Amino acid sequence: MSERPTRPPGGPWLFPPAPPPAGRGADERHGPGPGAVLFDRDGTLVEDVPYNGDPARVRVLPGARAALELLRERGVATGVVSNQSGVALGYFGRAEAEAVGARIEELLGPFGVWAVCPHGPADGCGCRKPAPGLVLAACRRLGVPPHRAVVVGDIGGDLAAAEAAGARGVLVPTPATRAEEVAAAGGAVAPDLLTAVRALLAPAPAAAEGAR
Repeated sequence: MSERPTRPPGGPWLFPPAPPPAGRGADERHGPGPGAVLFDRDGTLVEDVPYNGDPARVRVLPGARAALELLRERGVATGVVSNQSGVALGYFGRAEAEAVGARIEELLGPFGVWAVCPHGPADGCGCRKPAPGLVLAACRRLGVPPHRAVVVGDIGGDLAAAEAAGARGVLVPTPATRAEEVAAAGGAVAPDLLTAVRALLAPAPAAAEGAR
């Protein structure tokens, strides 16, 4: 266990530190679909290993690589928005969080931004999902307005954060997802990550009708 880190009192950790290259924003792409898709980390992109600060324990979930490749082919910016209360509990610090992120990028390719909340539930921050801070910070870094972004996650807090930020939310349930969270998501539910992304990139019915 690393020494208990000093946690920032306010906003999330963002990395990489430099802004993404020009051309990643919503105004730089064409065609149907969002300007950015922001993914929850644990339980959505990779297996949910509680309080994981160890890159060796990262296991990518089925369909994640194909879903991200499809988004990148279409010019859609991607990011990760992740609560990491293991930091608040002293299990690991920023270096370990970034190392896990680097391992995920080795397996899934690069993301335009990582927005990580290092606080615990009792810290009263504005970034821990279901608060909107992670989503808003990621959108600012990517240059995408929140209404052009979609948050994909496996629990109700992911969708609540999206709604609070003015973004869309899509739930991809796992065995750990509560039945009431699935019910509350209504039609914004997909059986797997690749199906979710394909649906996001499909032309809207009205647009398809007008193209006839």
